[in-house]
Amino acid sequence: MSRILVADDDAVQLGLRRMVLEGAGHEVVLALEPSGALEQLDRGWDLLIMDLRFLNCAGVPDAREGLALIRRIRERGSEVPVIVLSGWPDDLYGQPEEKMVSRVMVKPVAARALLAAVAELAGSS
Repeated sequence: MSRILVADDDAVQLGLRRMVLEGAGHEVVLALEPSGALEQLDRGWDLLIMDLRFLNCAGVPDAREGLALIRRIRERGSEVPVIVLSGWPDDLYGQPEEKMVSRVMVKPVAARALLAAVAELAGSS
């Protein structure tokens, strides 16, 4: 199965993603912040699933944090497929970073739909 990195600042969302993905046989590592995702990036992931709004330095959810993470991933030369899960996809649409991701899915995302996207983008390697 696939090796999947999941980044979200909501521990509940991370737990739900882990349960769904591991239940389908995938190896999952979680990151609660963009810096944690970047630290894990070079470990050979088949897929990154990430939120868009992470807490900024003022403690406010901010899409600029997710956009910056996407840019940093691509600046490092990583070609890992990226699925963005967001309740506010308009924060990404029309931005240059939209072209840097493989899929945008609007929260709440059904487990079946997420697993179908994982199978399509990461395969079963």
